[in-house]
Amino acid sequence: MNDTNTEPDCGTLLARVEALILELEREMGHLQARHPGVFAIASAWAQRYDVIIALAPPQARPDIESRLQRIGIRWGVMPGPRVTQEFTALGGHAVLAGRAPPDDAD
Repeated sequence: MNDTNTEPDCGTLLARVEALILELEREMGHLQARHPGVFAIASAWAQRYDVIIALAPPQARPDIESRLQRIGIRWGVMPGPRVTQEFTALGGHAVLAGRAPPDDAD
């Protein structure tokens, strides 16, 4: 009797899921161009989302869902707040308050 386990291990599944997420991110522009209209792209998105979630190991699903949600928000196919304001790394508090950042050239 052959007792080999034919199910892929968690590392293999995570690598496959990671590849699918990266592929999805790369193809979102093309996906949007091929599916005109919000319902068509949302349907195409949902199909990809479902495949990725189905492959994800149960313990990794919350993280995978969060990543997919951020991608979906960015492309307008999932609800959520989109950040459109730029925050600078240095002097950001002064810029946001309407003041010029200090000049350190002295």
